[in-house]
Amino acid sequence: MIEILNTAELARARETGALVAHILQTLKSRSTVGTNLLDIDRWTQAMITDAGAQSCYVDYAPSFGRGPFGHYICTSVNDAVLHGLPYDYTLADGDLLTLDLAVSLRGLAADSAISFIVGDSRPPESVAMINATEGALAAGIAAAVPGARIGDISHAIGSVLREAGYPINTEFGGHGIGSTMHQDPHVTNTGRPGRGYTLRPGLLLALEPWVMVDTAELITDADGWTLRSATGCRTAHSEHTIAITDDGAEILTLPKQA
Repeated sequence: MIEILNTAELARARETGALVAHILQTLKSRSTVGTNLLDIDRWTQAMITDAGAQSCYVDYAPSFGRGPFGHYICTSVNDAVLHGLPYDYTLADGDLLTLDLAVSLRGLAADSAISFIVGDSRPPESVAMINATEGALAAGIAAAVPGARIGDISHAIGSVLREAGYPINTEFGGHGIGSTMHQDPHVTNTGRPGRGYTLRPGLLLALEPWVMVDTAELITDADGWTLRSATGCRTAHSEHTIAITDDGAEILTLPKQA
């Protein structure tokens, strides 16, 4: 299913996007050395509830997971890159943490992810990888203009990641979003320009470049959800929900400037 939102629906989607951005930035500021992943999950639940919103994750049970997710946010640490199931782990200095959050408010969903390093350490390899995913995300957003195609976005993302030297996995990528979290079209993190669905104003997309240092192969953790790098290398993931407008892409999950 591909949804095209009208003006009123787009206004509601902006509210959802702002909420997701606010929650993620609040969690980032509170995720310090000594923070437990289960505390992050509890904080997320409280903020979603206080906003009168609904989690897109807690009851989510797709074919690639083991039963309902059962938590409110994905917390992926170091070699975990996607669908990180929160568990009893205390963050240490230098950990690379990815927070991935999808929320529905007034019937419309938004999805975003941020990767950052906990504490004072700044491992150069990790910093470079985070920067590469953020740069690829920016390139994908720039390519998301009316009349362009999904392949143009994928090509823009993949070009940045490949130039930075990272292998690219195409099993999981971006997606359409709207009244539900995951919709068509699928947006791979590499592709051929001029191919795929033509972008139209009113279309919402969640773009999400993610990479692993030295492999494109994933393994599933024993928890049935968390996807890790097959070599144990570190990973990073950046994501925004955007709306296609007459003037180009509008980022719905962009944090407000202080």
